[in-house]
Amino acid sequence: MSTGADDSVLIRQSQKGDRSAFDRLVRMYEEKAYQYAYRLTHDPDEAADVVADAFVRVYNAIGNFRSQSAFGTWLYRIITNCYLDHKKKDKSRYTTSLDTAQTPDGQEYERQVVDPGDGPDVEAERSARESAVQTALEQLPEYQRAMLVMYHVENLAYEEIAEALDLPIGTVKSRLNRARLALREALREDAELFKIG
Repeated sequence: MSTGADDSVLIRQSQKGDRSAFDRLVRMYEEKAYQYAYRLTHDPDEAADVVADAFVRVYNAIGNFRSQSAFGTWLYRIITNCYLDHKKKDKSRYTTSLDTAQTPDGQEYERQVVDPGDGPDVEAERSARESAVQTALEQLPEYQRAMLVMYHVENLAYEEIAEALDLPIGTVKSRLNRARLALREALREDAELFKIG
């Protein structure tokens, strides 16, 4: 990603209206922002929309950023808010499978891809666990899902989550604990995949 020093220089330049500095700032954070949004939405189109909305909000609010928190933390907060806004709108979208392609005459066929990775049994178990976790996450309220992804996937510290969500650290710890318990409960029907007693 970047260092705080790099961020502060680009932020100051962006606040003075330097568009190329803002573009560099976006390029530094766009991959991490997309990964976080994708983990929240589990939909590539929706994740791209969330990130695009988030960077528009950042552009419009960069003049108000006072460096009281890290830029990345501020960005996480904005992405989380955009994600929650998208969930409120609850738009349904038409999607196209990446597993299919079309011949020149318009007929669909399934792509054949050789996977040099793990065998089908290992992959099937991993896929079943990922699917179970994603299904369980989708059952949780959005704020719990966001906290679990921030902590366990994005590896943010309690302090960073507290800054991103504008909550006291004690509240973050207790809500994160409740979110873990809720996730564990949601995974009970798939206990054999996770060895939950």
